[in-house]
Amino acid sequence: DSKGMDFKHKEVINIKDGKRLGYVQDVDGSITAIIVPGNSKIFGIFNSGNDITIEWNKIKCIGEDVILVEI
Repeated sequence: DSKGMDFKHKEVINIKDGKRLGYVQDVDGSITAIIVPGNSKIFGIFNSGNDITIEWNKIKCIGEDVILVEI
């Protein structure tokens, strides 16, 4: 799905506090959510199961390099 590939490797930033959440690791199905690795997963090496799923309605802006979310 080429649509989903457009999201991969974009950085996700929470606009509420300006915190960097990480990079999009995966998209959920027909893009109803994006998935960002949890804090203890570094460069995809440690699979802690703490992935953050961000629902589509929480995505505020999709730019060329970053995705702004409000969570």
